Amino acid sequence: MNNIALIVHACDRYQLLYRGFEYFFKRNWPFDEIGIKYYFLTEETDYPSDLFTNIKTGKGEWSDRLLNGLNQIPEEFVIYFQEDMWLSRPVSAETINKVISLALDKDINLFKLSSNDVYQTTSTGNYIDGLSVSVLNNEESKFLMSHQVSVWKKSFLAEQLKYKEHPWRNEREGTKRLRALNPKIYHIDLFSENGQFPINNNGKYLKPSRYYTVSQNAQLNSSARPFIEGLKQADDEATRQYGLVLEYNFEHGITHDGQPKPRKQDIFKKIKNAFKSLFKSSS
Repeated sequence: MNNIALIVHACDRYQLLYRGFEYFFKRNWPFDEIGIKYYFLTEETDYPSDLFTNIKTGKGEWSDRLLNGLNQIPEEFVIYFQEDMWLSRPVSAETINKVISLALDKDINLFKLSSNDVYQTTSTGNYIDGLSVSVLNNEESKFLMSHQVSVWKKSFLAEQLKYKEHPWRNEREGTKRLRALNPKIYHIDLFSENGQFPINNNGKYLKPSRYYTVSQNAQLNSSARPFIEGLKQADDEATRQYGLVLEYNFEHGITHDGQPKPRKQDIFKKIKNAFKSLFKSSS
């Protein structure tokens, strides 16, 4: 499996979350049984780790940073994570290895791994450890382009990264582009995403893994609470203290870097609004 890597796409503003991500990742992802490379993509921040190789993407908009990171990775396929997606239930090494093998053998462009009711699927008739391998109905499904856990063919992912798109615009406009392109998008209920139930017609299977997105608009959300409690009960003092820092930030509504919340408005909307203002002032 030398042709696939797992990447964690991070931004420096969320540096506070790096440690928590790796803590719960190591507890739930059987990295010693899955023979792939692991990369942690930061902007300019150094991230030392005994598991992840740190790749610097440089500053810039979300899409530009990710594309820069992908260009530094030799593997042709990637499993995509973000630093605020924290695992809360173990992943089956046997199952994920079979998923990886299928993705590589069939040269799959996009294989979504998490359950979400925005997707409408049709079974292929094939199963991996009781989990249905399904295909999305692109017309009826929403968020064809999403940043949840997925296996991507790297070149196909790179094609979805347009210049200076922030993450919200990339999901919104990327979904429109994918719907027009109408590629074959595979799906399997390997992960429960934020408490969602399996969506496919599965057979008898082990309980799926699970992750929660613990951040919203640069602040910890309510999903972070169980993780904070877990950190506070860790064996080492440093991790317990880290948990207390997260607890304080959560209870006081502090952003991850102490700065104002980021705005979702992008440059295209700014230009559009500027024209609207100009039109109003001249009328």
